[in-house]
Amino acid sequence: MQDIYLYNSLTRRKEKFEPLHPGFVGIYVCGPTVYGHSHLGHAKSYISFDVIVRYFRYAGYKVRYVQNITDVGHLLGDQNEGEDRVLRQARLEQLEPMEVVETYTRSYFEDMDRLGLLRPDISPRASGHIVEQIGIVKNLIEKGVAYEVDGNVYFDVRKFPAYGKLSGRKVEELEAGARGEVVEEKRHPADFALWKKAGPGHLMQWDSPWGAGYPGWHLECSCMSTKYLGETFDIHGGGLENIFPHHECEIAQSETAFEKPFARYWLHNNMITVDGVKMGKSLNNFITIKDALRTYHPIAIRYFVLMSHYRSALDFSDAALEAAQKGLKKLQSTYDRISDAIRSDAAGKSGDDLTQAVKTFTDTFHAAMNDDFNTPRAIAALFDLFTEANSALDDRRAGKHELEQLKQVVDNTAGQVLGIFGAGGTEGSGIQKEIGPVIEVLIGIRNELRKAKNFTLADKIRDGLLQHGIVIKDTPNGTTWTRE
Repeated sequence: MQDIYLYNSLTRRKEKFEPLHPGFVGIYVCGPTVYGHSHLGHAKSYISFDVIVRYFRYAGYKVRYVQNITDVGHLLGDQNEGEDRVLRQARLEQLEPMEVVETYTRSYFEDMDRLGLLRPDISPRASGHIVEQIGIVKNLIEKGVAYEVDGNVYFDVRKFPAYGKLSGRKVEELEAGARGEVVEEKRHPADFALWKKAGPGHLMQWDSPWGAGYPGWHLECSCMSTKYLGETFDIHGGGLENIFPHHECEIAQSETAFEKPFARYWLHNNMITVDGVKMGKSLNNFITIKDALRTYHPIAIRYFVLMSHYRSALDFSDAALEAAQKGLKKLQSTYDRISDAIRSDAAGKSGDDLTQAVKTFTDTFHAAMNDDFNTPRAIAALFDLFTEANSALDDRRAGKHELEQLKQVVDNTAGQVLGIFGAGGTEGSGIQKEIGPVIEVLIGIRNELRKAKNFTLADKIRDGLLQHGIVIKDTPNGTTWTRE
C-alpha cells in the first residue's frame, strides 16, 4: 500500500495516514438533515468524500463508510437552540415528521445516485438509535460532566479541559450572548444540549429518565460513529462549517464518555459559494441538485466539484458549470476515440511514447491523490495523457496493446476513483447500472428497423435517446453510443 498523506484538522498539518487496524479504514461522515432537497453545497461535500473512499479502496484498503441521516434533533439557528428543522418543515407541508423524513431521504439518495456516488456501507438514522443515545447521556451524568434542568440535559464544557482543541476556541472566550440567545438554565453559555425536553404537542419525542424528549444533534454522531466503527476510529469527515460547535461537541462528549481518543483524523471539505458567500438554505442562495440536473449532465457536476481541491472553496456560476461541462466533453471525446480505435482495430503501429505517457500519468495521479487527495492535479495529468493519446492516434503511433493498457489505467483511475468515466461514473446508481444493456437493446432494434428501411421509426429511437443525452454513432464497424 502506498503512503497517503492527509490534512488533519485536529493537528492542523498534513500527516501520513496510519490506520488503526492494518489494511482497514473506518470513516464516518456527517450526513444530511433531511428536511429539504439537497443543493450543490451537499454535492461538493459528498462527492469529495466519495472520491476519498474510492481512493482508499483503490489503494488496497478495506473501507467501512458510515454516513448518518439526521431525522431528529437538528435545531434551527447557529446555536442549535431553536425549533427542530424536520418538525418545522412538517408543519409547513402539513405532513407527519416521518413523511418529511422519508420524502427527503429518498430525494437525497436519488440525487447522490445520479451524481455517481457509491452508497455508504451503513446509513444509520438518529431516530433509530435513541436507546444508545440515552445510554451515553446517562454515562455522562454519572461521570458528573452533564446536568439536568427541568427535563433538559446539558454537557458542562468546563469539565472537559480540552474543549476547543479542534476549533481553537477557548471556553473563557465564549461569553454570554456572544454565540446567540442566552439560555438562562445553562451553567455556562457554551454548554450544549444532550437531551431536549419535548414541549406540549411535540410530535417527535421518546421516554427517558429525564422525561419525554429527544436527543441533541451532536449526540447522534458520537453514538452512531462509535457503534459501527468503534470508540476510537480512523477518520471523521464533514463540512468546514461543522467544526464548531458540532464536531467540537462530538469530541467532548465522546472522549469523556469512552475515556479514549475519538476520531484520529479529521477531514473537512470547504464550501460552495455564490459571489463569495456560502451557499445555504438559510440565505436562500442555493441551487438544488435536481434543478442543476435539468441543465447539466450529472457527471459534469461531479467534474465541476473535482476541479477544486476538497479543502478549497468553489464559487458557483452558470459560466463555471458550463466550462466544466465543456472540459468534461473534451475528455469524453478522447476517451471515446480511444475506445473506438480499440473496437475497430484501427490502431496504428506500436510505440514506446504512449507507454511512457501512461507511466507518467500513473505516477502523477498517485502522487496527486496521495497528497491529500488532490483531484485538480490528477485531472490535469489526465489532460496531459489525453493530449499525447490524441497525438499518437493522429500519427498512428498507438498500437492496440498500448491503447488497451491506456484505457485500463484510465478506467481504474479517472473511472473507478474519480468516477467520471465508464462504470466508475455510474456505479453508484442502481438505475444507471442498467442503462448500458437497455441502450444496446434499443440500438439492436434500431438496426433491424434500418435493415427493414423503416427509417422513420429508427430515427425516432435515435432522436429519443439524444433527448436524454445519449449520442448514437454509426461507423463501418458497427453502431456505438456515448453520453453527450
